[in-house]
Amino acid sequence: MQTNVPGRPAELELRPLSARSVVLSLLMGMHPPELPVRDLVRHVEAFGVAGSTLRAALSRMVSAGDLRRADAVYRLSDRLLDRRRRQDESVHPETRPWDGDWEMVVVTATGRRPAERADLRARLTALRLAELREGVWLRPANLRRPQPPDLGPTVRHFAGRPDQPAGELAASLWPLDAWAATAEALLGHIERTREPADRFTALAAAVRHLLADPVLPDDLLPADWPGPALRAAYTTYRQELVETVLGRTDRP
Repeated sequence: MQTNVPGRPAELELRPLSARSVVLSLLMGMHPPELPVRDLVRHVEAFGVAGSTLRAALSRMVSAGDLRRADAVYRLSDRLLDRRRRQDESVHPETRPWDGDWEMVVVTATGRRPAERADLRARLTALRLAELREGVWLRPANLRRPQPPDLGPTVRHFAGRPDQPAGELAASLWPLDAWAATAEALLGHIERTREPADRFTALAAAVRHLLADPVLPDDLLPADWPGPALRAAYTTYRQELVETVLGRTDRP
């Protein structure tokens, strides 16, 4: 069973911009993660977001606990700061030399409610594990991370080496060719795109796609794997965005 399956390369998931997504992207790149409302209004205009739309979005985000406001300055909440940390770790995961071991998570319980099953599946997928069969999840043990957090009393952790060749097993668990084709399509779209709003939507799609990258050892990947190039494009864009914001914020 293959998991982390992206859409076909010809169907890039370029979601329309929202005022909330623009604000969060701007603030998540700032250190400290805050901007006065006058600067937020100035910056979001480049993405086609009107000032009235922005102010309504800011009010909703404060009510939802996404932002905190002090006078006329908006800052990311602690919850969103934690989300930024987790997203950065997911987009740029730390790896270690792979010795051939695989990590395995086995769900031993049955009869769980659909919501519980869906939640656990989402958490296991976020850990870049793939489902071999129902209740059995695994991946090469090449990620530099502690044992996955507590997933409940019905989840057991194991380590071992499969009899099946590792490359064949990885290819059966992840749609590597499809992921690579979509990444190449995204890179081409980003290269051709110059309008700020279009680049923003393309890079947002790149982030979502990177979260589905299995981050396998090089030996298990097809030749010319585009994961590093897509990460570099995203990192460069984020830096450009922050530098643009800082430059414009310094103006009177």
